[in-house]
Amino acid sequence: MKFDASDRADSAQVDDRRGSGFPGGMLGAGAGGLGVIGTLIYVAIQLLGGNVPDAPAPAPASRTTTTGADPSTTPIVSQSCQGVTSATNQGEFVACIEANVQSFWTSELAKTGKSYRIAKLVLFTGQTQSGCGTASASTGPFYCPEDHEVYLDLGFFSELHRRFHAKGGDFAEAYVVAHEYGHHVQSLLGTERAMAHATSRAPDRRNALSVKLELQADCYAGVWGHSAYEKGKVSDQEIGQALDAAASVGDDRIQEEVRGRVNPEKFTHGSAADRQRWFQAGMTSGDPSACDTFGGALD
Repeated sequence: MKFDASDRADSAQVDDRRGSGFPGGMLGAGAGGLGVIGTLIYVAIQLLGGNVPDAPAPAPASRTTTTGADPSTTPIVSQSCQGVTSATNQGEFVACIEANVQSFWTSELAKTGKSYRIAKLVLFTGQTQSGCGTASASTGPFYCPEDHEVYLDLGFFSELHRRFHAKGGDFAEAYVVAHEYGHHVQSLLGTERAMAHATSRAPDRRNALSVKLELQADCYAGVWGHSAYEKGKVSDQEIGQALDAAASVGDDRIQEEVRGRVNPEKFTHGSAADRQRWFQAGMTSGDPSACDTFGGALD
């Protein structure tokens, strides 16, 4: 991913809590614990999650002590994104992606007369507090619709490579960030609320609707990726990195890794093939209207 002189990170859009500890530190108000994750299976399936307003929170875990030499904890010091890569400063890199993604959606929604609301990116280490309860590295990145913020422990990217065999790369990380901001777009457009309402009417459709919500967020990530590609910021090889990451967090891949078998009825995010297909749909079209994964299911 190449940033140019026009790309700048906005420190006001990033709440960097890494190293602040838990509880306390710079943390403010938020809901208390929502429960305890009982098994590794839950942890795995929540990776690259999305909205978690009613997801159980993990049990407290000790925070790993890190040093400034670790790219996942290096302070964000520059507002210019030119030359920034994940290897040079991972925190700066995701801050630059966040700014680029939100700038894109601000312009994109304005085309249809809609307003975009900036959603902060919260970087943390180990655990922190969110409007949806306790945020933990073990549950992966997620968007909280209660406080309209995206939560990310950068150690997730190493876990994605180590446990789920993703090849990694800058654009793979960019895909993860763009996916979470896709959930913010859904919140602004009322899609998340409509899904919650549909689920309350028909609880048995919960998993199926969750899959559609996640696949739409993948598609929205691709829509942003199309814009970056058109501007020469992304190469064909890097698109392959994002497709690989999308496949790595497919429900079938994760279930096979953790359980040794695949049960489509338990899918919450979509299969590897579906995640790739919908990301590619957004990437190819560059059009949010191409991301109608629901097909009238919310009517």
